[in-house]
Amino acid sequence: MARFSLMVGLFCMIATPWSAQAREQLRVVGSSTVFPFVAAAAEQFGRKGEFRTPIVEATGTGGGIKMFCGGVGVEYPDMANASRTIKDSEVELCKKNGVSEITELKIGYDGIVMANARSSDSYALTRRALFLALAREVPNDGKWVTNPYTRWREIDAKLPDVAITLYGPPPSSGTRDAFVELVMEAGCKLVPEMKALEPDEKKLKKRCSAMREDGVFVEAGEDDNLIVQKLINNPTALGVFGYSFLESNAAVVKANPVDGVMPDYEAIEAGNYKVARSLYVYVKNAHLDKVPGLGAFARELTSDAASGEDGYLVMKKGLLPLGDDDHVAMKKAAAALN
Repeated sequence: MARFSLMVGLFCMIATPWSAQAREQLRVVGSSTVFPFVAAAAEQFGRKGEFRTPIVEATGTGGGIKMFCGGVGVEYPDMANASRTIKDSEVELCKKNGVSEITELKIGYDGIVMANARSSDSYALTRRALFLALAREVPNDGKWVTNPYTRWREIDAKLPDVAITLYGPPPSSGTRDAFVELVMEAGCKLVPEMKALEPDEKKLKKRCSAMREDGVFVEAGEDDNLIVQKLINNPTALGVFGYSFLESNAAVVKANPVDGVMPDYEAIEAGNYKVARSLYVYVKNAHLDKVPGLGAFARELTSDAASGEDGYLVMKKGLLPLGDDDHVAMKKAAAALN
């Protein structure tokens, strides 16, 4: 649980006043990975009849938080979904625009999978191989060179002798942020020459996270369905998206192991699959008494019936549930939103 205040002196006293125009329907924006879970909860919430069904939009984590932090008032979203934690720079943007208090709710976990068409061979991937395949620059004979690799076999003899092509999300996506952290930066640390060539930690981190822009990594927007279609059309390519999306498309695509571990439910929950992350919803506290049902919807999302071990988001949508202690903590955080 993380409820935090963004108070900055007298800033809240000069924040944009609430618009006189009413809004009877919650608006939620953000991560395409979190979207199916929150959308399902919104439908369930609306069926109860007390409040209108919230509007949920998949805008990408970065784009959603930017809108969320735009200000206080009916023209701004009430909640933001995120497949990563909010950044310090985004917290500052919220401060600047008078969004002075936010409640962070962690609703579950998701793994990032490296998938390909079911008709294709499997890839025995490692984070080291993925980094070397996708980094903008790699070490060679004691110096930095533009990434020369064009085929997987050039990196690892255990990988197929096919061209490197990987479809993934754009920089505005939380999945992209998580991929950079969990794959690129982690894989970079497994290449000893990187540290030897760049001892400065900040510069090394920048080099590790810089992905090639020569067409090997193809940004496919925020629409994971588009990535699946591209994998069907290009059977030797790989695609990056969330585990829950893999489950819903299991008839046409399959996951590949990373560092010898398949991204299944048990491996992600146990922490054995290293390319996994937490999923979040951020609530704008200033809207609690302005838009009907905001606190109630937060309680729906964190309820046993929704995100508990046997909840409908887990059983029907593939959300990986929190441990008991974390789940109870999130329920308490939501219960405080009155």
